[in-house]
Amino acid sequence: MKNSFFNRFVPKQPKFFSLLEHLANILKEAADTLAESMGHVTPQERETYYKKIKEVERRGDQVAHQVLDELETTFITPLDREDINALASGIDDVIDCVNSCAKRINIYNPHGLGEAAKELCRFIQQEADCICKAVNELETFRKNPAALRGYCVALHDLENQADDVYELFIKRLFEEEKDAVEIVKIKEVMQELERTTDAAEHVGKILKNLIVKYV
Repeated sequence: MKNSFFNRFVPKQPKFFSLLEHLANILKEAADTLAESMGHVTPQERETYYKKIKEVERRGDQVAHQVLDELETTFITPLDREDINALASGIDDVIDCVNSCAKRINIYNPHGLGEAAKELCRFIQQEADCICKAVNELETFRKNPAALRGYCVALHDLENQADDVYELFIKRLFEEEKDAVEIVKIKEVMQELERTTDAAEHVGKILKNLIVKYV
């Protein structure tokens, strides 16, 4: 706890902050690659980008597992173990969602994603950027939580905007698309993109709980 006399004098391990920063940067790489893939629509290009993102996702898993291994062997941690684990797992979940988006695009190869999908990818990129910046605040947020709080608010706002884009797109999809198979393909991909924005907002909730707990 923040007022523990003992914790004031026992050295804490900074490695967790660097591991979380590494994991957040992997998320940013995955999000950027997904957004870039939106400009490449042939089946071969989509498969290539899926393979790239899959490799990034594997690196994310490795770092998330490393966090867990360090938690098992480190006596004193800079935040409670469950908080570090929740944050690492939350970021890893977003990376998994990005990979799932790329997988669905590769498998279904839909024709009509268009601008709405690109817009959702941009929201995912912005959320990944917020998470990176928020994680960089973890070492100092107890002294000045304003920046971390701002990133949490931004993640919430971005998810709300993504919801609006998704809902409008789905409404128009059922009004305008006549090919039932294509509707299923597009809806599957768009749902996964929207779910990715939700997963990123969940990381914001984990970060917000840190402020409530430690400040």
